Amino acid sequence: MFKTLVNAFKIKDLRKKILITLGLLILFRVGCALVCPGFDLSGAIAESGSAEGTTFFSLMNLLSGDALSNGSILALGVSPYITASIVIQLLTVAIPSLERLSKQGEDGRRKITFYTRICALVLALAQAIGIVVSFQSYIDTDILNLPLWVIAAGIVLILTAGGMFTVWLGEKITQIGVGNGMSLLIFVGIISSSANGISNAISQVGNDITNLWMVIIYLVALVLIFGLIVFIDSSERRVGVKYAKQIKGRRMYGGQDTFIPIKLNASGVMPIIFATSLLTLPQLIMSIVPSWEGALNWYNTYLGTGSWVYIVLLALLILAFAFFYAQITFDTDDISRRMQQQGGFIPGIRPGKTTSDYLRKISKRITLFGAIFLAFIALIPSLAFKAIDDVTLASLINAFSTTGLMIIVSVALEFDKSLEAQMLMRNYKGFLN
Repeated sequence: MFKTLVNAFKIKDLRKKILITLGLLILFRVGCALVCPGFDLSGAIAESGSAEGTTFFSLMNLLSGDALSNGSILALGVSPYITASIVIQLLTVAIPSLERLSKQGEDGRRKITFYTRICALVLALAQAIGIVVSFQSYIDTDILNLPLWVIAAGIVLILTAGGMFTVWLGEKITQIGVGNGMSLLIFVGIISSSANGISNAISQVGNDITNLWMVIIYLVALVLIFGLIVFIDSSERRVGVKYAKQIKGRRMYGGQDTFIPIKLNASGVMPIIFATSLLTLPQLIMSIVPSWEGALNWYNTYLGTGSWVYIVLLALLILAFAFFYAQITFDTDDISRRMQQQGGFIPGIRPGKTTSDYLRKISKRITLFGAIFLAFIALIPSLAFKAIDDVTLASLINAFSTTGLMIIVSVALEFDKSLEAQMLMRNYKGFLN
């Protein structure tokens, strides 16, 4: 990856895009440092999400790079857009009109993007209201000498505007920069949160050599987990395909051998994000209603991260969503139909429905192993929290959550592939010229 980055910097156009991407990412981090006036959340997120439980707000804080705990104007980060994308994606499968729209090319994708932005705006407003209501005791009315509801309304507007500004930054990076803008914003946020967690863990080592060895062992295990994630992310099952020779006019087409790549973890980190968000969403809803404080305490006690019920539900939801996303991203009926139209076939398998059933069978087996891997990776922090009771390791585990690990690896690999693709396009243009 570093070699690809060095080679990309030697190309003027790519160097310009990389610098633009870095500039917009720095602008995002500057916005994360700007605090809403009269809204001090220092320590509030740490109190709401501890080693015994991960809340909706602690998940948002991770994705925003501690912007939420700082009471920043960009505290929402890209969380509203991610949730909106998931909702629109689910509705595309459930609503036929949206499904037809998704197949209408560029114009259809533009309309779906518009609907996603509207949904993100609504979710940003809802999340801003939830944050202000949940942490209204941290609003300082003495600074502006205004009623509480006026300051709260202003903070809601600022947070909503900051969330949509983050969406704009992500889209700009995608358009004029390198890679997927939303993914890079999450990547930078998680790296920032992880750096803070590492510094806190090191500061807590003190003179105890045992704590130092625990930190070293954990970091070594972290490197091994990174390697495992990279290995799984690049693993795939290749199904061989042959194309029959066809004569059209005076030319002969087909006759070559190729393959269909079926990735072991085609859904990436999305099942983990969606399953975690679904389990922590009730906390956001109950925290908005003050009279539901008892229900919120019960939920945190019996369905928090440290509970076995949470562990079992998280594993089951990850398995379910992994299969769901596999069906969305790998349509075996469509692949079989296109293969048959182009004269392709899998050796030993009859074209048509038999090919579709064969690909579906392979996809389910591959997805099962990928889903088990995701569930295993996702449950590491919960199991670790139940096994240890150490402040230093707790800081490290919070710094590198499973969602963060998966996103860091996925975005880094995606960024590297994007650079290589743009470099390859430039080489082809130079060859043709």
